[in-house]
Amino acid sequence: MIAWMNHFALVLLSTCRDILPIAAIIIGFQLLVIRKPLAHPKKLLRGFVYVLLGIAFFLEGLEMALFPLGKLMAAQLTTPEFLGINPAEQGVRWQAYFWVYVFAASIGFATTLAEPSLLAVAWKAEQISGGAIRAWGLRIAVSIGVAFGIALGAYRIVTGTELYYYIVVGYVIVLIQTLFAPKVIIGLAYDSGGVTTSTVTVPLVTALGLGLASTIPGRNPLLDGFGLIAFASLFPIIAVLGYAQIAQWLSKGSISPKP
Repeated sequence: MIAWMNHFALVLLSTCRDILPIAAIIIGFQLLVIRKPLAHPKKLLRGFVYVLLGIAFFLEGLEMALFPLGKLMAAQLTTPEFLGINPAEQGVRWQAYFWVYVFAASIGFATTLAEPSLLAVAWKAEQISGGAIRAWGLRIAVSIGVAFGIALGAYRIVTGTELYYYIVVGYVIVLIQTLFAPKVIIGLAYDSGGVTTSTVTVPLVTALGLGLASTIPGRNPLLDGFGLIAFASLFPIIAVLGYAQIAQWLSKGSISPKP
């Protein structure tokens, strides 16, 4: 218990060191540039303390639970006994890792659907589109995009192919879609790639990538373990642009924002 408290104190100290410059800039602009006093300083101070503690506990939880859990799941899904292969066999086929792809897609879909930032963006999108873009439909589209992206990223780790092949082809598809998608949805689609890489998704996806790269023979965690977040950012853009085009075709008209 004492060892954990000492470790948590170090995490909290590191969090304070990272967050205090942000608070100093905001307070400095408020007092020196805008030249107005802080409203409700006690409430702000209490909220700031909550933020520090929340981030510290979150980082501690990542290290204690999510990262080990992701590595454990990856290790269990890639054991020769589970895959039904001979450990001495060379050049294991990518099809043998079917359940790895299913697990990666499931994690991508579930974590994205639970992202608070996506909830807010989807709600605003439904408002300004006059109901042409449904919040639930947008969330499903983004979640499907992330699920496909994470599964494809897991396939890349299994096969050991280069990351840039997928990213270049993906952005070529995005550019082509952008030419034909409703203009009002383009910004939202590009933002959808950012809101998916937030509090819930990033830790689990990163843990999954590092776990796979650590357990699959011939893979380097530093070279192959990272890159899944790029898939989680790219493929939601493709999914949302496609969803907007389908919605436009079904409504037989262009999507236009409320005046």
